[in-house]
Amino acid sequence: MPYTAEISRTNPTCILFLIDQSSSMEGPFGGQQGKKKSEGVADAINRVLQNLVLKCAKADGVRDYFHIGVIGYGDTVTPLLKNVSENKVLHPISAVATSPMRVEQRKRLVDDGAGGFTEQSYRFPIWFEPVAEGKTAMYGALELAKQVIGGFLLRFPKCFPPLIINLTDGQPSDANPMQIASEIRALSSTDGQVLLFNAHISEQETVPVSFPSDDNRLPDIYAKVLLRMSSVLPDKLRLAAEEEGFAVNPNSRGFMFNADLVALVRFLEIGTRVASHVR
Repeated sequence: MPYTAEISRTNPTCILFLIDQSSSMEGPFGGQQGKKKSEGVADAINRVLQNLVLKCAKADGVRDYFHIGVIGYGDTVTPLLKNVSENKVLHPISAVATSPMRVEQRKRLVDDGAGGFTEQSYRFPIWFEPVAEGKTAMYGALELAKQVIGGFLLRFPKCFPPLIINLTDGQPSDANPMQIASEIRALSSTDGQVLLFNAHISEQETVPVSFPSDDNRLPDIYAKVLLRMSSVLPDKLRLAAEEEGFAVNPNSRGFMFNADLVALVRFLEIGTRVASHVR
């Protein structure tokens, strides 16, 4: 049965995030004034990285169950974990854990136990900054992702299939990404084909379309292209989405349209449930 391989230090998998950093990401996130899409996406991915580090933290240190990469694309395509390495894309999670750019002190409201709320400080590591400028070189980012994932599969041919999550608010400006997306999904380990998920980020305060199996509710060709680029959810991730209250079926794909920040975080949490396979 595919997508059941154990994730271990000798047989790790990888998670690669592709982030649209074009000028349109300057707009507000899901109708929330004061929160730009670029800032919301950066916060969401930095939080996911922190959660993955915590997932791998054991008494003897951070174990390398994952190799992690973040690629940004605007006018150019570039690795974003520059504090870990200037040019390399994938890094063992233990190297990511020790190399944030900085750690911010942030505050959140928590229940004070007396019917009210109180501010609580917490540490928030920052691995990369939000950027919003230039065009949308999505094809170039996918081309680099294919190269990186291909190299990882040569090193770890029996791994749990690598996962790529692409976050964008618009249409590619360099080339049609359908063919390169198909080539990525055709890559495989002995445990199954590489997973490619896509999330469309919205400026509108509207209801997202989550994990669809067809394009009936999608308004334009670009949304439909992102859906067709996306992998069908493996059984375990489909069940995870179902447990979170999403209406899914065996043909549901790893795609969300018109995601606001809350929807994006839920999408990322479900997409990265592969972390539950670690031993």
